[in-house]
Amino acid sequence: MSASSLQSNNRHRFQKILGINFYTGDASSAVELGSKGGLVLAPAAPALCQLSRDHDYREALQQADLVITDSGFLVLLWNAMTRDQIERVSGLKYLRLLLSRPDFRRAGASIWVMPSKAASERNLKWLSANGCAVTADDCYIAPNYGTGPISDPALLKLIERRAPRHVVVCVGGGVQEKLGLYLKQGSKGQPAIHCIGAAIGFLTGDQVRIPDWADQKVLGWFFRCMSHPRRFVPRYVRALELPLILWRYRSEPPVANV
Repeated sequence: MSASSLQSNNRHRFQKILGINFYTGDASSAVELGSKGGLVLAPAAPALCQLSRDHDYREALQQADLVITDSGFLVLLWNAMTRDQIERVSGLKYLRLLLSRPDFRRAGASIWVMPSKAASERNLKWLSANGCAVTADDCYIAPNYGTGPISDPALLKLIERRAPRHVVVCVGGGVQEKLGLYLKQGSKGQPAIHCIGAAIGFLTGDQVRIPDWADQKVLGWFFRCMSHPRRFVPRYVRALELPLILWRYRSEPPVANV
């Protein structure tokens, strides 16, 4: 299902922020839409600050079929600046609801792109223990994609051969969006490509566990910073650029350096 067809449906709300059509409906509706096929993205605040500097990242967000409001910081800023009341749909909540779907849990329904072998083993163990029929053959260990445009013919070939209904991308923000667009453009079967980054790690223990209440209160960043301050504190400090970007551009794409 294309972005335009989703956005023409009056039952669903979208809000253009920084040139991106964010979905502002509830989480259940987002999962229902995302499962129909196409590219689903959940950009975080630090990566959003790169919109003016990274053309490939910006293109991925603009060409996505569904962009959810995973960034609580973005939602809080937007609502404060515009007196709007858009709703946050976190990547963690999105994943929980996706995992609860019987069509998603069946054998052969999904392929998972994991950030490392260790993460794959831990995530696979958790998925199997929680009733999701995923095997090692359904997992792909992502290489180091580096910067710039992304290409992964081996992953694309696997998707074409296995023809899954869902592809779940669990690599880092700023990279997964570009990979997702590459897969969308190269996949003939139009699977649902869910780029939810570290969300699976919050459930499995591969990353710090984030309780439901903390996710609802937009405190996931705090838990991550406390668990690995040297890794995450600088990342979230970079997100402090977002208020200035949002104040300057509002609904328009920040195509110039700020």
